[in-house]
Amino acid sequence: MAARKRSARSLVEDADVPTEEARARRRNVESLAVLRAHEPAVQQLEELVFGDVHAPLQDEDEKEEALPHEEEEPAKEFFLQSEEETQAHLGPPPIKRAAAWTDEDDELDEEVDMQHRFRSDLMRGDAESSMSKKKLQQRMRDHFQKSMGGAPAWAVSGGRKLTKDDDDDDEEEDDDDDDLLRRTGNFVASSDILSSGILRMKRCLHANAAQPSSDRLTSVRFHPSAQVLLTAGLDCSLSIFQVDGQTNAKIQSVHLERFPIHKASFSFHGDAIIATSLNNKMFYVYDMIEGCVTPVQHVRGLHEARVKEFCVCPDGGALLLTGSRGYLHMLTLKTKEVVGSMKMNGEVVGVALSGDGSKVFANSEDGEVYVWDVRSSRCVSKFADDGCVTGTAIAASPDGRYLACGSQAGVVNVYSQDACVNSANPKPLKAIMNLLTPATALTFNPSAEILAIASRHQDEAVRLVHVPSLSVFSNFPASKRKFVYRASCLDFSPHSGFFSLANNKGHAPLFRLLHYRSF
Repeated sequence: MAARKRSARSLVEDADVPTEEARARRRNVESLAVLRAHEPAVQQLEELVFGDVHAPLQDEDEKEEALPHEEEEPAKEFFLQSEEETQAHLGPPPIKRAAAWTDEDDELDEEVDMQHRFRSDLMRGDAESSMSKKKLQQRMRDHFQKSMGGAPAWAVSGGRKLTKDDDDDDEEEDDDDDDLLRRTGNFVASSDILSSGILRMKRCLHANAAQPSSDRLTSVRFHPSAQVLLTAGLDCSLSIFQVDGQTNAKIQSVHLERFPIHKASFSFHGDAIIATSLNNKMFYVYDMIEGCVTPVQHVRGLHEARVKEFCVCPDGGALLLTGSRGYLHMLTLKTKEVVGSMKMNGEVVGVALSGDGSKVFANSEDGEVYVWDVRSSRCVSKFADDGCVTGTAIAASPDGRYLACGSQAGVVNVYSQDACVNSANPKPLKAIMNLLTPATALTFNPSAEILAIASRHQDEAVRLVHVPSLSVFSNFPASKRKFVYRASCLDFSPHSGFFSLANNKGHAPLFRLLHYRSF
């Protein structure tokens, strides 16, 4: 009945309305009546918004008295339900964006000294002498926003980037997730090729700082496989150190009674140490596995007054001894006997073995260089060192590419090994003229990228040569005060991570070559 009365009232009020509009309104009213009859919530919403459309019109005061307070609860309950349903239809809350920067140190809850001059202006009283990192970050954030007049747009985590083209949004999101922009680190990798000009290096504690020699050091050698260094000198002692660049702890020291050591070196496999003296036919072999020292007083087939210079052969079981009157002797360590000899004109002043041990290079005091085949003990080549009057030293690169010859004038000629073997008059690739006194020590690093040259006749007379460009590194030695002194022996660690030398002060200066990552 109420629906019919309402429809009749609407028809009376719409008498002046065109017929089509009246019909449409009537149909809407009828549809609403049907919907209200089946959905009580629609009727509650209509009464709350428009009031009771079935009741006669009343004043506002009468309407408030007519509507009991209990009837407000269903409408309120309806809106609460609708809000929950609406929130459910809106979907999950927006995903929180990841921080633009992450730092592991921020997770540590450490106390920070607030009395530092860089942080004293953030203190709010004498009681805040220290503050946790999180609190300090919040204090700095508040201080920044106060000085900026609020948080800038770029610092708002939920802010959207302003772009000229919205089509680039996907690319910008990928950039935001790029780990390169979120963490610190050495993202620019160094090249595997050693560059010329400046050699990145760091001066470390002396390798033998735990026990310096009381006399001149004559030998310094790195172990072929372990992170160990050997020093020996005229104080008759062999010392072994653990090389780390910081403490270089001493492992062991062996004293050889009345035996000033002229040269000492590890065996090829590193299980023994061979030491020779100045004016003595006898030499010592120290077995590192057994821990015993064995004097070798007699070598079968060796007729020399003294044994002074030697080279360790790459095959691991033989030594190449330098004798007098131009003789070179090959002896085995196992049986202590000579298995072959080679002879050259003049006195031998330097000997070097090729990387594979198949060839022997030796230069004489008259400036001639001889090349022998080890297996046949036959001289395969002979040539005069270019411009050399008196030879002093020789070194061969481990990769079989280069040969360096030093002279009394301090000139170091660098040759191609192939040219030395196949030509009777090879020309040097470069003449290094950075030494003013005789070149007495030459050494290639294991990768044949660096050639170390030195003269024991002058302080700080050590240079490092960049082999690919045959140019000298300009930053070594760089110290204004003396540090290297007079070097008599040079050596590189197995992977060129360290470089050391033996000087006349009884020290073994140690340098970390930063280009090389391994020991």
